[in-house]
Amino acid sequence: MSTATLVNWLLVLAGAAVGAPLRYLTDRAVQARHDTVFPWGTFAVNVGGCLVLGLVTGAVTAGAVGSQAQLLLGTGLCGALTTYSTFSYETLRLVESGAGLLAVANVAGSLLAGLGAVWAGTGLADALWA
Repeated sequence: MSTATLVNWLLVLAGAAVGAPLRYLTDRAVQARHDTVFPWGTFAVNVGGCLVLGLVTGAVTAGAVGSQAQLLLGTGLCGALTTYSTFSYETLRLVESGAGLLAVANVAGSLLAGLGAVWAGTGLADALWA
């Protein structure tokens, strides 16, 4: 394994080491503030991760930061922070518990808010570095 490959692995690992606990702590903090079965914690980490990924990707595209920032923050941090599997499981649980409308709201809201957050992140990066 080359030194560059090792550094890339370590960058992804370091980002993930921050992203995973940040996901858990944020999820618990957000969900504790809502007395509902709707998965607000997962929704928040996923939308927040989309915003960060849009900003980082925009910064890399503009040449403001290098590809190592993409590995650290995009692949590592956002990869561990966001969670498609938990989103899917929680949506299934909503359906199984008879909260079908909340399940639909979770899917539609997550998709729209996630796309909006990525768009906002790339727009912010363009404003800052283009």
